[in-house]
Amino acid sequence: MTKNLYPSFGLLLVDDEPSFLRSLSIALERSGGITHIHRCQDSREVMETLARENIGLVTLDLTMPHVSGERLLTQIVEEHPDIGVIVISGLNQVETAVNCIKLGAFDYFVKTDEESRLIEGIKRAIHLQELKRENQELRKRFLNDTLEHPEAFAHITTGDKGMRSVFQYLESVAPTSQPILITGESGVGKELIARAAHTLSERQGPLVCVNVAGLDDNVFADTLFGHQRGAFTGADQARAGMIEQAADGTLFLDEIGDLSMSSQVKLLRLLQESEYYPLGSDRPKRMQARVIVATHQDLSEKQLAGEFRKDLYYRLRTHQVHIPPLRHRKQDIPLLLEHFLEEAAEELGKNKPTYPQELPVLLANYDFPGNVRELSAMVFDAMSVHKSRTLSMDVFKRTIHQTSLDTETHFAARQDVFSVDASLPTLHEVADLLVQEAMQRAEGNQSIASRLLGISQPALSKRLKKMRG
Repeated sequence: MTKNLYPSFGLLLVDDEPSFLRSLSIALERSGGITHIHRCQDSREVMETLARENIGLVTLDLTMPHVSGERLLTQIVEEHPDIGVIVISGLNQVETAVNCIKLGAFDYFVKTDEESRLIEGIKRAIHLQELKRENQELRKRFLNDTLEHPEAFAHITTGDKGMRSVFQYLESVAPTSQPILITGESGVGKELIARAAHTLSERQGPLVCVNVAGLDDNVFADTLFGHQRGAFTGADQARAGMIEQAADGTLFLDEIGDLSMSSQVKLLRLLQESEYYPLGSDRPKRMQARVIVATHQDLSEKQLAGEFRKDLYYRLRTHQVHIPPLRHRKQDIPLLLEHFLEEAAEELGKNKPTYPQELPVLLANYDFPGNVRELSAMVFDAMSVHKSRTLSMDVFKRTIHQTSLDTETHFAARQDVFSVDASLPTLHEVADLLVQEAMQRAEGNQSIASRLLGISQPALSKRLKKMRG
């Protein structure tokens, strides 16, 4: 199995001292998880390497034989402006550092500096290069309105432009190692989006899904980190956590908004340090998985209310996608109806039925609080009792009617539908406007329009005749 390299672009280390290159490479892998490393001892080979390899960042020694670091810096900035350069010099001179920054270097470090400071500087530069490349990809995709890997979204049924924008964004950010936060109401298909992101990342490991809702601190830690034998009563043997099981793949944490504060601290440290301790162990392990999280809750409101850590929230929302609810993409309803009818017919061993023309119109006038999952349940319920050639609308009508009753029971908020600056319409005018709107939404179907108005069809018919008169 091919090991995933981090970052997606190469890091070129340039120095004429082999011992420094070797020690820096080891430190970057151990402390930063950085494995996509190229090393160059001969400064004359640098430009050729940049032309040949996918390099995104260069660390450059200033004092080298053949071609000086300062000359190379100027060449790289002129010929490869998208490549970042960090100067690492044995000279601790302010004037030299300032000159390098003026020439276009991203940062300047002295070899005698603390190793941890240098590693953090390189990690920071990698992160900024990733964001820069993502912005370039996003700009290109949105301007061209293209999807390079539509097959990754084949399991998501949609024709909505907003969803297409989500797909384009995912294609841009999926190759990076930064977390992805997926938000949206329950039932919109957040796990399907996580699966698409995993596919696009081309990671060799598996996608491991964990629903963290209801997990207390100890169970959360054991589930993610695993434990050593004897870590607690009943731990008769060691067990690998979900992080280890997702190695070289993706760890998907669903319902992240339900995490307790203590568990949030554990997750924050995992994301910051990319390492963890199995329960009962004092030896850390490196995380080799990419983390994707999802929630139906508004994390910005939760962090303002003190229920979600601000630092974790900003760490998670580096890349964020919001999945619109089904009521905001109603043109998807006929597509999903066809899709779920095929699925249900195959699973139940029945022929796919036809359905009344009014059915998509009826569904388009329903808000679907349960979103795509609710529509799927409706279709499977209707198919389970289906016997004739044409699908009955009774199951759909019954579910919609019951949900409408529940909504009316809990609806108490006053809605301002009239402008305070305008005079009130008469009761007769309001009634006519309601009838016209209902008929428009029902596409002329009186049966559906009467349901929307909460009156009988004969009463609506009588009203329409009166309006025409």
